[in-house]
Amino acid sequence: MAGAERVPAHRLLEWAETLSAIARTGLGFTESLYEEERFEEILRIAAEMKGAAVGDVDTEALASEWMTNVRPGTRGYVTPKVAVAAVVGDDEGRILLIKRSDRGVWLYPTGWADVGYSASEIVQKEVFEETGIRCEPLRLIALIDGTRHGFTRIPMYSLVFHCRLLGGELRPHPLEVTDLGWFARGELPQPFALEEVWIDQAFAAVAGEDVPVLFDPPRRAPWG
Repeated sequence: MAGAERVPAHRLLEWAETLSAIARTGLGFTESLYEEERFEEILRIAAEMKGAAVGDVDTEALASEWMTNVRPGTRGYVTPKVAVAAVVGDDEGRILLIKRSDRGVWLYPTGWADVGYSASEIVQKEVFEETGIRCEPLRLIALIDGTRHGFTRIPMYSLVFHCRLLGGELRPHPLEVTDLGWFARGELPQPFALEEVWIDQAFAAVAGEDVPVLFDPPRRAPWG
């Protein structure tokens, strides 16, 4: 259509993952052969959409991978993965940042939520493993949808904790971190991930402000 706006890649990716989740969840619950065929077709379409969004996807292999992950009943209900992150401040009001080896961008220390740990325990573990710094989680300051902001290719929620510095020495993880350091508000390194989303919240928390939990507002009525 002439004059129509091009759909951003991250929105196309979000739609693809949403369709995939609906189809896999449907396959996990349905007992109808007819519905199985329809859900499998939706999976193939979702794989093609993801390939169009990111450009380096074997769509047949992706659809097959999604199919092999289908589980019956409640186990088959597809939900976003959960990552846990830390905003650690020092006595000078700076925050701890790492340069991720997988994407080459600067961000807060973060990692997937491991089974057997609480979210606050994972924060301490990830910060120490990635940076050599020991910290104490104080409060949750943000819950960010990574897919909505184009940061991740898979559905993911990031729980961001404000943490107090306890000690330790900067020591980058040899596989996950290529650089790290303490940075003031006007000295942020580049390229920087999701700066417009969370950085003001982070420095306000480190400065001692009583910030409410930041979250992505609804874009529309989910039941509409």
